[in-house]
Amino acid sequence: MDEVSDNLHSPTVILLDEIGVGLKRCPQLDDEFWECLRSLATNHTRGNLAFILATHESPIELARNTGHSSPFFNIFGYTATLGALTEAEARELIASSPIAFPEEDVEWILQQSQRLPLLLQILSRERLFSLEDGETDENWREEGLQQIEPFAHLLDIEKD
Repeated sequence: MDEVSDNLHSPTVILLDEIGVGLKRCPQLDDEFWECLRSLATNHTRGNLAFILATHESPIELARNTGHSSPFFNIFGYTATLGALTEAEARELIASSPIAFPEEDVEWILQQSQRLPLLLQILSRERLFSLEDGETDENWREEGLQQIEPFAHLLDIEKD
């Protein structure tokens, strides 16, 4: 806490992804840890520190469901639910690959992912790995579908 307080002089944003997993699996992320983060954000960094959480539920619900009572989780005044990207955004994300994908693969990824960011990322990763490995078959598609299977419920939500 002292290191950050003394050395943070410009605006900084800390992104915390899959925070629920950390709360459940890492006992060292106890209430004292979260209270220090809150104190840093609200008192010790002269307004130069912010946090963005990525989680499947609100920060307050997440804390309650994992047995945490730190006030860190109630400093978040704005939440946003992310849905599908526009087609242009999804294509831009896919095009950011260091190796260009054939157009038929781009179309397949768009269709299978329904342009949901997580699914786009997983399917694009599988295609990139196959290209990096010099594979010329379509096995990456089967692997990609297996990788997104745990997130099939997201596709159901988008249809509603």
